[in-house]
Amino acid sequence: MRSLDEQLGRVLDAAVRPEPVRVAISEAHGMLCAEEVVAQRALPGFDQAAVDGYAVRSVDVTEVPVTLPVVGEIAAGSRQPLRLQPGQAVRVATGSALPTLADAVVPLGHTEDGEAHAARVTVARSVPSKAYVRRIGEDVQTGDVAVRPGAVIGPAQVGLLAAVGRAKVRVHPRPRLSVLSVGEELVDVERTPGAGQVYDINSYALAAAARDAGAEVHRVGIVPSDPSRLREAVEGRLLVSEIVVVTGAVGGAVGDELCAALAELGPLDAGRVAMHPGSVQGFGRLGPDSVPTFLLPSNPISALVVFEVLVRPLIRLALGKRNPHRRTITARLLSPVTSTAGRSGFIRGQLLRDPDTGEYLVQPLGTSGAHLLASLAEANCLILVDPDTTEVSVGELVAVSFLAQRG
Repeated sequence: MRSLDEQLGRVLDAAVRPEPVRVAISEAHGMLCAEEVVAQRALPGFDQAAVDGYAVRSVDVTEVPVTLPVVGEIAAGSRQPLRLQPGQAVRVATGSALPTLADAVVPLGHTEDGEAHAARVTVARSVPSKAYVRRIGEDVQTGDVAVRPGAVIGPAQVGLLAAVGRAKVRVHPRPRLSVLSVGEELVDVERTPGAGQVYDINSYALAAAARDAGAEVHRVGIVPSDPSRLREAVEGRLLVSEIVVVTGAVGGAVGDELCAALAELGPLDAGRVAMHPGSVQGFGRLGPDSVPTFLLPSNPISALVVFEVLVRPLIRLALGKRNPHRRTITARLLSPVTSTAGRSGFIRGQLLRDPDTGEYLVQPLGTSGAHLLASLAEANCLILVDPDTTEVSVGELVAVSFLAQRG
């Protein structure tokens, strides 16, 4: 039986990062930036009003109340320059350029008789220099790095790229992953199962897990068990994928037939890995491009756990992540758990937090069987149990790995 660390090492050694590509910033969300984006202009590019009000010289409103003539109005987007003379005010809208010599804005709420198009305005409260003004370069200066290589491009980064005038950006593209299900007992969810048949759960669940990890996913669905047709289906996906996942019976005679059908495509090793659930699995590098290919169990819980532990880190590395693993913390156990001797245990759990102490607490879920899919739907973490530990008592501290957040 191969150790989990050895198996994970084999998998991560197969990681291939696709070459960076330029994409529209509207398509870059969630990807890692692959270039240093330097601002070519300041942001804001001009002094602008931060509120609706009146642009003034601050020295003219030191002593209040004071009444000033309104000599013009500047709307947001106006390109017509205005020059402010001492003792004057100009009506401005939020985001509009300040007139020359103005160094502050008096908000409408600080004025009297400040109706639109009024000829005069009375300032009731003084404002200091730079008050209610967004200064040129206050956010980003010319030459500043707006987005750094390796940064995850989220909504704020997309906005910043747009703000500095970048329509496209180089990113690490999402690795393409294909999911295929094998099994004579499987039917798609759009059909009614007959006697002895079950729905194809895994291709849907694993495709969702792959998208959550950041991959671009093609769910092939159910493929025939006939060796030549199965081999043809997998071979076709190897040509257009960076990762291929085949789920079905991996062990026993059926598993041997599956491995034999794919053996012509490259070296594929199926056997036991020291983990549970999902100890029976396979991995190899198939096709002319040595594409990492996984054989995952037919049991949905086992397949999802193996995906979480082995496939997800490979996707994260392909995305350019320096640390491909989930965050882990320590939590106090609320119920006892048992684990198989000699195997790393991954027990579904629900992570909580003590409202008084702030301590993390974890409640094991579905410990009575690896088949309980509903328990994984309720889980927000995996409890990690060392291979040399078979029992963990209530109140003991355990390592916990976060799963994707729900809701």
